[in-house]
Amino acid sequence: MGGEKQQNSIENTKGKEINLKEYYEVIKKRLWIIILVTILTTSAGIFYNNLNNVPLYQTSTRIIIESDSENMKTLMVMIKDPIIMEKVKDELQLSGSSEGIAGQIVVERVDESKVVRISATDADPEMAANIVNTTAKVFKNEIVNILDFKGVRLLSEAKVNPNPINEAQNRTIIIALVFGIIAGIGLVFLLDSLDGTIKRESEVEDVLGVPVIGVIANLNKKKLFAKKIKQAELKLRGETLDIQ
Repeated sequence: MGGEKQQNSIENTKGKEINLKEYYEVIKKRLWIIILVTILTTSAGIFYNNLNNVPLYQTSTRIIIESDSENMKTLMVMIKDPIIMEKVKDELQLSGSSEGIAGQIVVERVDESKVVRISATDADPEMAANIVNTTAKVFKNEIVNILDFKGVRLLSEAKVNPNPINEAQNRTIIIALVFGIIAGIGLVFLLDSLDGTIKRESEVEDVLGVPVIGVIANLNKKKLFAKKIKQAELKLRGETLDIQ
């Protein structure tokens, strides 16, 4: 029993080795298809990624609001008030609505201090800086008229930030690359399965139901022709020696 199990184990191992070798030969034969499909899908992924990725730029300014905590929240809300946003829109001659401009702005308090950061995001880095600086200036001037509050000071001016906050993500490209490899391998095996020619000894055994005794190797025409010429030369030399 032990001998039979060992023999079966050896046969299974050989069978796996043969299958792996066959798979390798199939892939090797049509490797160009896998490479081509991978290049096409990856290129499509890069194109799609660049087409749908609009770079956004963000910059910020800081102001100091000399007020207690209770009034601080009210004053921070007033920064994005429609009255302030309309004046920012008019001063910068923007085509969007005041609500749209307010949506580009983020107001936050820095560590529970009197410092308030005003940030703006836009597809144009210069416009982002203009929006945030104009907002801070308009707020400082208008809050005096609205609430009779004069405790706003500009701490730092926003500068143009040339680096986008949403740099192109490589996720789409990686997915396209992996998909291309998998699709290419799948296509290669599909073409191999549709190929009706017999390429392996195992296929002959499956079709005929008898073991293969021997295999005739493919003849290379160039090598065969060269071999015949060499034999003819040797024969000619032998005849020449006999004559001499």
